Order: sequence, then structure tokens, then C-alpha cells
Amino acid sequence: MSINRNHHNYLSIILFIVLVGFSQKMSAQEKDSTIAKINSFTGAVTIQSKGISTIPNLTLGKPAMVFDISMGRKLTFEPQFRFSLEGKPWAMVFWWRYKVLSSNKFTMDVRANHSLSFKSITDTSSGTSQEIIRTTRYLAGAITPNYQVNKYIGIGMYLFYTRGIERYITRNTYMVSLRPSISNIPITKNMVARFGPEIYYLKMDDKDGVYLNTTFSIRKKNFPLSVSALINKPLKSNIPSEYDFLWNVGLIYAFNKEYREVR
Repeated sequence: MSINRNHHNYLSIILFIVLVGFSQKMSAQEKDSTIAKINSFTGAVTIQSKGISTIPNLTLGKPAMVFDISMGRKLTFEPQFRFSLEGKPWAMVFWWRYKVLSSNKFTMDVRANHSLSFKSITDTSSGTSQEIIRTTRYLAGAITPNYQVNKYIGIGMYLFYTRGIERYITRNTYMVSLRPSISNIPITKNMVARFGPEIYYLKMDDKDGVYLNTTFSIRKKNFPLSVSALINKPLKSNIPSEYDFLWNVGLIYAFNKEYREVR
């Protein structure tokens, strides 16, 4: 099956946006080469009770560890590495994110990635049964506008498309998500919580569905550890999945560093 013109156009737009963003970043660096610039290097390590993905067929379904890294300024590189606690790779996602708009109230990012998904399968082609890890590849793009009403309430959207490269996997996945959030909920003097309900429409080739996803997290101010919980439930879907209801509890260690570059 070949990629039709619409999908070519979609991927071309994503690539164009990323290239334009990168060129603008390099141009700004050349013009201000003598000015000290503050970059960020952030990351998080999450231990999950059950590796969950918003795309059903990419859910691991058992304890996992996820490494998130973000580096840069207006254009950031954000790789993510996911492993089962047995040490087997689950997925690797290499995001580029460009901050198109950034103000006190409204932000909008465009993103593109190349990702690898790993799955253990049983191979009998040699005459004996053996476990191998099969790798599948994806290209994706996303747009994420968000409006912050006040310090507590935010409203966001997530528009996502991914193209499966291998012919035997889902080739075209679309996702449209509405993401309200309530942050800085006071629990005690030094502890706050965040509540993030999400409803999204997911289309995978000729299958589709509507899902409810809800996250809840608690953290202590100025402390690197936090606890999160997540549930995911299809409201109406004909997308094949091993799970009708998913839940997950995670322990997160996060860090945030800044550094200056002077030329």
C-alpha cells in the first residue's frame, strides 16, 4: 500500500515547520552571538506499575521505567526511552518541539518525531521456538495549543498524526484531544495536586473510538519526587485492544537545570 497524496502533504507540512523553526533558531543565535543565553536541561525518571500508551496497541501492560529528557530553548529536543522493568526495550521516541507562541496566557507548540516501538514475539521460522524483539517505526507530528485561565485552570488541545512505516502495522493514526486541567490544588501547606481529565477521539486506519483519560498527581513543593495515577477507559470504540480498562500508578523523579552559553 502506498502513501497517498494527503499523507505526503501532511508529512511535508510537519517537516517544513520543523526546518523553519530550526533555521530561525540558528539565525537568532548568529545575530545575538555575543549575548549570554539561558538554556534548560530537564528530565524525569518514572517508574510505572503498568506501562500505558494512549494508543492501545502500543501499551506495554506491565511494570515499566520511562526516561524523559528535554534540552534547548525555543527549539527543544525531547527524547523519551521506555523499558520494561525486565530490561527489555518498549519504545523510543525522539521529539523535536518548537514553541511557536509563548505568553502568560496562551502557548502553542508544534512537534515532530521519529519513534521506534518494540514487541517480543515468538519466532518459529528456524524450526525451533525462540523469542525475538520486533521493531516497528513511526513518523509523527502534533500541535498543542493551551490557554491558561489562571494559576489553577488551563484548557488545552492535542492534535496528532502518526504514520506507520512498516506495511504490516497500522499505517495512519489520528488523534484529537481536549485537555482541561486543574493545577496547584492545595493539599497541605507544602503539597499540591494536579487533576487532568482528557477526552479524545482516536482513528487508526478504518477503526476509531472515543476515550476518557484521567491523570492525578501529588507533589511536594521544591522536592524532586512526586506520585501520579492514571486511568484510561474507552467510551465507544471498535479499535482492537487487550485492555478495556487501564490504570497506572507512577513514582516520578524530576530535575530542572539551567546553563548559559556565551559566544
